[in-house]
Amino acid sequence: MDTSSDEGATLSRRASESSSLGRSAASDTSVSVQLTPSKTKESASILEPLHVRLGELFAENVAAKILRTAVNALENNNPPVAYPEFVPQAGTDAGKYLLREADFWTCGFFPGCIYSLLERTVKYPQATGTDAEKAQVLRRVLQEVGTTWTGPIRGMAGRTDTHDMSFIIQPSLRQQWELFNDESALASVELAARSLYSRYDSRVSAIRSWDALTQHGVHITSLTDDFLVIIDSMCNLDLLYYAAAHTGQTELADAATAHAATLKLTHLRPEAKARRHGYSGPLFSTFHVVNFSPATGEVKEKRTAQGYAADSTWARGQAWGILGYAQTFLWTGDAQFAEAACGLAEYFLLRMETSPACVEVPAAGGRTKGRYVPLWDFDAPIDEAAPLRDSSAGVIAANGMLVLSQALRGVGKQKLSARYLDAAVTVVEDILAFSLAQEKAVMILDGDDGKLTVKDAQPGSTFDAVLKNATANANAKDQIRYWNHGLVYGDYYLIEFGNRLLRMGLA
Repeated sequence: MDTSSDEGATLSRRASESSSLGRSAASDTSVSVQLTPSKTKESASILEPLHVRLGELFAENVAAKILRTAVNALENNNPPVAYPEFVPQAGTDAGKYLLREADFWTCGFFPGCIYSLLERTVKYPQATGTDAEKAQVLRRVLQEVGTTWTGPIRGMAGRTDTHDMSFIIQPSLRQQWELFNDESALASVELAARSLYSRYDSRVSAIRSWDALTQHGVHITSLTDDFLVIIDSMCNLDLLYYAAAHTGQTELADAATAHAATLKLTHLRPEAKARRHGYSGPLFSTFHVVNFSPATGEVKEKRTAQGYAADSTWARGQAWGILGYAQTFLWTGDAQFAEAACGLAEYFLLRMETSPACVEVPAAGGRTKGRYVPLWDFDAPIDEAAPLRDSSAGVIAANGMLVLSQALRGVGKQKLSARYLDAAVTVVEDILAFSLAQEKAVMILDGDDGKLTVKDAQPGSTFDAVLKNATANANAKDQIRYWNHGLVYGDYYLIEFGNRLLRMGLA
């Protein structure tokens, strides 16, 4: 794949072609505006404003939990050498954030939670779930602790040993630049993009994801014979496009576009067509890991590292694909990426809609909940008494569908845009109903010294994460397997979903 081709030569050309390319993505006449209403909704609730339907998304509980962890996790950890990763639902550590070494790929998400909440306090103070006086103090405290938590993150911008640079850098440092005009934060973002670009290989037309994959019975360690690329990598391309737009270094965007085009051929599996309420486009599932020959660019093997099996559909991998291709379409306007994002989203929705009846549990008012809280892998064996889910996959996919809705509306695809907006809201609404931790927190403002403290809404009932029911890794071959917990990137993408609605003027 020639990354210097006319199709991807310049950012300005992609921008000028956006409207014409996007219009060919799908026919508006072939889709309906909404998904078929499920039993998780009542007709009256569909007409409610989103800030009412998704009220818990903007509640004080969200800010209170992030603030509490931001302060408490710095104890004996300042400057941070470890970052919040997950919250067990059972066991001796139940309810408390467990920290992971600072160079782990998830390190950027907790600072991202802080800065996503900062964005609310600065731009959307009505969406903090609290009064103006508390919101002002919250903004000040979040900015103080945010600076502390991002210190080590800045130092990682030059890393070339990982492809996860967007996950690590953008959630906090891009916000530092955009909210506070911090030029040094922008410089870190740009450096991180160059670091990621160093892993691009024109022979493969892709960015190397992992240097090695080691599991029980799996030892892929050669940099000369192997070139591992995972579907998650699609979500790191946004960093390259953003930096290219700021610097004019079009090779960054060209590499991102080439990578996306390669993975569309190698990681996306065409699935049999199914009736999708009028949607007539292709459906795609995903492979998690593809190993290429770095010498020839040919595919050597396809496998999974976190899903159930090589040919199964790991829910979070599918979600990364939806978000990554939606972002790529938003940047490029290229119809092939709209097709990929739509096909991935439709298959994700199809698999949730056709999951066994055991995924639904009774809810108030004779309704049910749980249909749109995805199984961790759509093809894994199911414990009907307690289906293993991944709420983080659901909120990641919902973010992708919201980005896709925005991008499609920008090229005149109003009906298709409305379809994915409705789907995204349906997913998050059900996740909040099913997976929101009922151990809530509140903020207390001391009138004498103006100090903001966080307490359990019900004394002694603590759960540090906002959401439960995540699955970090249930792959049988992995050395570290854990599920049924809160997960830092689940909370980050939940908060970010609310912010996307606010930016779009929808909440």
